Amino acid sequence: MDPPDADPEDILSASLESLYGFTPITFSTAGSVFTYPTKPGRIPLVPEQIEVVTPDTDPSNWSLHASSIWVSSLFIADHLEELQIDAMTGTGTPAVVHVLELGAGAGLPSILLARMYQHACVTVSDYPDGPLMRTLSDNIRRNRVSERCLAVPYAWGTDVGPLVHPRSDGHDHDVRFDIIFAADTLWNPELHTPFLDTLCMCLKQGPDSRIHLVAGLHTGRYTIKSFLDVTIRRRLILLSATEREVGGTQSRAWDVSRAEGEDERERRRWVVWMVLKWGDSGDALKSL
Repeated sequence: MDPPDADPEDILSASLESLYGFTPITFSTAGSVFTYPTKPGRIPLVPEQIEVVTPDTDPSNWSLHASSIWVSSLFIADHLEELQIDAMTGTGTPAVVHVLELGAGAGLPSILLARMYQHACVTVSDYPDGPLMRTLSDNIRRNRVSERCLAVPYAWGTDVGPLVHPRSDGHDHDVRFDIIFAADTLWNPELHTPFLDTLCMCLKQGPDSRIHLVAGLHTGRYTIKSFLDVTIRRRLILLSATEREVGGTQSRAWDVSRAEGEDERERRRWVVWMVLKWGDSGDALKSL
């Protein structure tokens, strides 16, 4: 029997998994507390768990789908080391690594990142919805990372000034980001262009800057493919696209042709981790 305080979303996800073998793609519901247990010994500075409240939105913004913790957000939290934050602090690079999360929702991976990496300056952003942003800001305070993590309301494709404004880290000019990441943000093709506009306007010009995008295959393979096609016109290079098993260790190269031979249960088993960088001759910032 489920405990009396069990979250309805979690009960449904567990039922689908146990009865039909469906891997959950969402967790928690609006207003409930989601507890993320950190791996023992992962890093000494991180507490045993991170707690975030799942945000709600104004009724007019229900289509944001921000009132759940999505599987890709958990996958990034489980594999934060693959963002290679430490690699950004080698010889000739600044001591502070500037990181941006777009479409953050509850902000779980950004909050965990700020706890794990003392030299990271994290901007965590989502659509300028009042209840959503209040919850995101509260989650940052709840986990005591306000010194290194800032919540900023932002609508994709608009002026990026609020995202790149001077921070309290000694910089007296606008700061672009060494690393940008996002979880499950590709599901609406109509938003691909403004999303890419924001990525290109915010990513620091340089050979080491990276974009990490993780999308569950419930997004749809053809939807992901259409996004990757558009990135070419922005002079971004796809370094890698790997299908990763949720809750497992299997991985394989991204292949859109698998769309015709997989059902819903199979799609839920995988996320795609995509890494992009600037092309050698690209200067998308000036071309926008």
